[in-house]
Amino acid sequence: MTTETAESAATWLTEEEQRAWRIHLDVSRLLMYQLERDLQPFGLTNNDYEILVNLSEAEDHRMRMSDLAKSTLQSKSRLSHQITRMEAAGFVRRENCESDRRGLYAVLTEQGWETMRQVAPRHVASVREHFIDLIAPQDLAAYRQALTPVAAHLREARSR
Repeated sequence: MTTETAESAATWLTEEEQRAWRIHLDVSRLLMYQLERDLQPFGLTNNDYEILVNLSEAEDHRMRMSDLAKSTLQSKSRLSHQITRMEAAGFVRRENCESDRRGLYAVLTEQGWETMRQVAPRHVASVREHFIDLIAPQDLAAYRQALTPVAAHLREARSR
């Protein structure tokens, strides 16, 4: 499809749709910036925190690296670099997979677990302060309902 064909086939956003899209982008960027800023005193990024959450919720606080990459929407290479940094900080360690010589596990260390215990309550307070408590309960329910099919569509598109 040529650029000209793509442009003529596009259904342009209405003014209201454009405003909704742009406020979504603005809120997404600003919220993630603020949440990451609130993690900085702990030496964590949003990506670090997401990995720690995944590992803290996993059975035996461990996940195969390939599953963790899928769960966090990271390439295996990027996750490997991230885990290397987190290993150096003492939050995680890698372990070989007995059933698959090429497989590796990321495992939450005791220090990583203690960090989660300290950070999680503050992170939840930040999410409340900068997001949840600013939206009326009925609007929050409508927001969740509106975004549920978007999330399902994107999960489906990702799995193809």
